[in-house]
Amino acid sequence: MQTHFKNWLMGATIILFASCNKPNTQGKYIPREAAFVVQINGKNLSSKLPWNDVKKNPLFKDAELDNSIPTAMKQALNNPDSSGIDVNADLVFFALKDSMGGYIAFEGSVKNEKLFNTFNTQLNDSTKQVTKDGVTFITKKSFCAGYTKDKFVYIFDAPQMQNTSEKKQDVSRLSVGKFRDVTSTCQEIFKLDEDISLARNERFSKMLKENGDIHFWINGESLMTGVSGNPMMAMIDVGKFYKGSIITSTINFENGKILMDVKGFVEDDFAKIYKKYSGGKVSDDMLKRLPGKDIAAVLALNFNPEVIREFLKMMSMDGVVNMGLAKVGFTLDDFIKANKGDILIGASDLKFKKDSSKNNNGKKDETSANIKPNFKYVFASSIANKDAFNKLINAGKKLGAEKLSDSSKAQFAYKSDGTYFTFSNTQDNADKFIAGTNSNIDFINKINGQPFGAYINIHIFLTAFFNPDNIKDSSDKALYDASIKLWDNVYIKGGAINSDDAITQTVEINMVDKTTSSLKQLNTYAVQLAEIYKIKRAKNKMSETTVDPTLAIPDSTKHAAAKAKKNR
Repeated sequence: MQTHFKNWLMGATIILFASCNKPNTQGKYIPREAAFVVQINGKNLSSKLPWNDVKKNPLFKDAELDNSIPTAMKQALNNPDSSGIDVNADLVFFALKDSMGGYIAFEGSVKNEKLFNTFNTQLNDSTKQVTKDGVTFITKKSFCAGYTKDKFVYIFDAPQMQNTSEKKQDVSRLSVGKFRDVTSTCQEIFKLDEDISLARNERFSKMLKENGDIHFWINGESLMTGVSGNPMMAMIDVGKFYKGSIITSTINFENGKILMDVKGFVEDDFAKIYKKYSGGKVSDDMLKRLPGKDIAAVLALNFNPEVIREFLKMMSMDGVVNMGLAKVGFTLDDFIKANKGDILIGASDLKFKKDSSKNNNGKKDETSANIKPNFKYVFASSIANKDAFNKLINAGKKLGAEKLSDSSKAQFAYKSDGTYFTFSNTQDNADKFIAGTNSNIDFINKINGQPFGAYINIHIFLTAFFNPDNIKDSSDKALYDASIKLWDNVYIKGGAINSDDAITQTVEINMVDKTTSSLKQLNTYAVQLAEIYKIKRAKNKMSETTVDPTLAIPDSTKHAAAKAKKNR
């Protein structure tokens, strides 16, 4: 009996181990150093948005009339199946940075090998085609398409991915006619060993198993490659923050909203600090105190102040920061002791007003008026130690007096009751927060419960921006009408750590219409924007061809007219 149990346990362990290490098919052709990856569930998106709906965009109709677009491409836009690509299978985009800048890849499944070959060879007559190890490669300068009967890989050279510092050091390889061997790069993708791809990456596999329409994968360490070469960045040990950093995201298009589940994985030392000093929940009491009639945006945080010291030590910046704080009258210890760890920032009553600049005579010039935002804001912090916090307040007063020649003209006011400290651009706002008089807030339960929460009312931003002063013509009015009927608000919350040691976050983008698929609504919006763009483009062309009659008079005629006037 015991022997049978041991055999059963061993067999179960082997099966479990094998299932955990089973490679995913999508990552087989993606190098593990890829800076970012986008995986699209073709079957899901096709069911939620049929291609016939996509083709309603007027830009597609323009493409049909554009003689510069190859016939094969026009046929593919009209009927994707004509390209030989299986649009109902997974499609993958990824980018990789390297010493030559980088390259972008597009991968998917081949539905019809013959059609795929015809499609790619007809795209450009000057392409060359070779077959090696069962893979056909069609190449033209900085582009290569490789394919088998089941799989295709497009490679596009992307030298612009080179970091700015590297660009300054080296002469652009494009200027001297040096190009990547895209055929060799494409061949390497097909020969990629699973151990150096994302096929056996556990986090990548788990991401793909999550039910979603689109998956994003961001490798922070690969993406930030070369940043430390910047002299300013080299002074700070920021590498510890993105070393081993991975961000995964799953996006779903639901009725009336877009949902995003985000997970952040960080380097072990960073994770240990975060777990040790992670926050609890944002303060409901502070959220309920938000002043203002129409709240446009809110950001709330809860954290252990000790985490500031630990992160500064990681960057080797604790000594520099302490010296800087000492000059204004307090220390890092005072700051950490003073704060309880609750932060709130809110903006309300947003308006965009015309602001005329002054000319050389000091008078306002209405012809150069700009539209600038005007709003009420509030910043609030919870107090842990009154005496320590008073040091911060006194330091702020001292610093303000030094920076402002007339402190009475300062564009902010502050107030404290020993529990909270707040400052705002109006005394009324600061008073109302301390009094806690606002109770008409309906979004608190959508952003609370975790260490981080945020809210954005897109409707308020659109209404404020597209005011009568800022709507110049019918195109602006059409853009406002289309936008205000689509976008509603955004809820964000997160900061908790799950069982996989990932920092989690959720984003919910809401639309006004709660019953229609968000993907279909986005497509309708895209059609409207394309129509507006066409109208604007037509107007611009007309204005460019319109000639001022006075400018059309030849110089000789002008001189003759001026001479005749003088003689009179």
